[in-house]
Amino acid sequence: MNGTWLTVLMAVPLVGAAVLAVLPRRIDGNLAKQVALGVSLVTLVLGAVLAFSFEPGGGYQFTVEVDWISAFGAHFALGLDGIGLALVLMTVILAPVVILASWNDADPVDAAVAPGRSPRWSTHSFFAWVLALEGLAIGVFAATDVFLFYVLFEATLIPIYFLIGGFGGPERAKAALKFLIYSLAGGLIMLASVVGLYVVSADSSFGPTYLLSELQQVDIATDVGRWLFLGFFIAFAIKAPMFPVHTWLPDAAAQGTPGTSVLLVSILDKIGTFGMIRFCLTLFPEASEWATPVVVVLALISIVYGALMAIGQDNIPRLIAFTSVSHFGFIVLGIFVMNSYGGSGATLYMFNHGLSTAALFLVTGYLIKRRGSAQISDFGGVEKVAPILAGILLFAGLSSLGLPGLSPFVSEFLVIVGSWQYAIWVAVIAVTGIIWAALYILLMYQRTMTGPTRPEVAGMSDLKVREIVALAPVLVLILGLGLFPKPLLDVINPAVEDTLVFVDGASVEPVATAVDDATAEEGDN
Repeated sequence: MNGTWLTVLMAVPLVGAAVLAVLPRRIDGNLAKQVALGVSLVTLVLGAVLAFSFEPGGGYQFTVEVDWISAFGAHFALGLDGIGLALVLMTVILAPVVILASWNDADPVDAAVAPGRSPRWSTHSFFAWVLALEGLAIGVFAATDVFLFYVLFEATLIPIYFLIGGFGGPERAKAALKFLIYSLAGGLIMLASVVGLYVVSADSSFGPTYLLSELQQVDIATDVGRWLFLGFFIAFAIKAPMFPVHTWLPDAAAQGTPGTSVLLVSILDKIGTFGMIRFCLTLFPEASEWATPVVVVLALISIVYGALMAIGQDNIPRLIAFTSVSHFGFIVLGIFVMNSYGGSGATLYMFNHGLSTAALFLVTGYLIKRRGSAQISDFGGVEKVAPILAGILLFAGLSSLGLPGLSPFVSEFLVIVGSWQYAIWVAVIAVTGIIWAALYILLMYQRTMTGPTRPEVAGMSDLKVREIVALAPVLVLILGLGLFPKPLLDVINPAVEDTLVFVDGASVEPVATAVDDATAEEGDN
C-alpha cells in the first residue's frame, strides 16, 4: 500500500468538513450530523486498513514525498512509524465517538433554560470543525517534513478555537482567547527554531531542507542545537500541557462542550508529547540529554501538582483537566528517562489516556447536562436513579487511576519501570501520583454517586441507547488493551527503539525481548 492512501486518510475528513461548511443553512441539522458521522466512519475504516497493512519494525511506511516550496526546502511529506500509527488510530477512533456523543450539543438552546450555552453558530459549523480537526491531526502525526508539521501544528488551533468560542459555556470567549494566546506564543517560539533549522541545513550537503530524514543527518553545533531544542520543547510543553504552562487547560475544559474537551485533551494535546519524541529526541539528541534533569523534575512536579489540584476541585471538567496535567507528566517522564520501557510506556500512555479521558469527559458531560450543573457539591445519590451512568463513570474513573486490568495500568507500569532504571527516587515520586489519583477519582465518585439522593437529581434519567453506543467502543478498548496490550506494543516498540538510537547512551533493549528473557530465565530455574 503506497503513500496515496495516507494522503487520502488525511483528506477525507477535510473534504467532509468543506462539504458541511457549504451546505445551505436551511438544510436540517440532522443531515449535517449524519454526513459528519458517515465521513468519520469512512475515515475509521481507512485507518483500520492502514493499520492491518502496517508491518511492525518496517520503519516509516505509506510514505509520500512531493516538492512543495523549493526555496525553503519544504516538502509535502507523510509517513507513519509505529508511534505515529498509534496516534492516528486513536484519532480516527475518537472522532466518530465524539460526533455520536455530541449529537445534540450544537443544537439551539433556550437561553432561559441554559444561560450562556446557546451556540453562536450552526450545527453544520460544529461538525465541520470536528472533521477539520480530525484531518489536521492525522496530518500532524504523519508529517515527516518539519515545515509541514509546523503549518499543520498551527492550523489545528483554528478548529478548537471556534469549537470553544462558538459552542462553549458562558465564559467561552475568555477561555478560547486564553487558549489561543498560549498556543500562538508557543508556536511563535517554535517558528524561531524552524527558521534556525533552515539556516543550519543550508550549509549542509543536503542544502536547505526540512525533511526529517535529512535533518537527522545534519551536524548541528552543540550551542545551536540547545537553543533550537528549547524553541521546540517550549511549544510542545505548552501544548502538552506541562507545569507551569498549563493554566489555559482547566478554563478551556470547563467552558468547552464534552466533545470539544475530548478533542482538545485526548487528541490535540498529544501533539505536544508526540513532538517531543519525533523532533526533540531525533533532531537534538545531545540537547535532549542535556535538558533531561530539568525536564524530569518538571514532569514530576506536573504529576504531583496536577493530582493535588484535582483533589481540591469542585468543578468536574476542571478536575478532569487537572488529572490530565498529572497524566501528561507521566508521559513526558517516560519520554525523557530515555529507555525503551519509558518510551514504550509513554507512547502507549498517549493512546490509553486518550481513551480513558474521552470516557470521563463524555460520561460526566451526560451527567452535567442532566443536572444543569458541573459542581460536584450539587450531586449526590445519582447511582440510585441512574445506575448505568454511575457504573460507566466508575469504570472510566478506575481506568483513569490505573486499575490493573484496564489499559492505563500497563502504560503507567512501563513508565514507572523506565523511571526506576533512570533513578529510583524519580520512580518513588512518580508512584505517589497513582496514590493521589485514587483519591481524586474515588472522592468524586463518592460525592456524586453515593449517599442520599438529592431532590434535584431524583428525577434524573439514565443513559439513552445512543449515549451508551457512543461510549461502548472506548470502554471495550480500555478493557481489551488492559488485558491484552501486545498488539499495540508490537507496533510501538520497534519505533521507540529506532528513536532511542539517536540518543547517545540510551538503552534500546526491546521491552518485549526483555520480558521474554525474564520469562525464559524463570523457566530455566
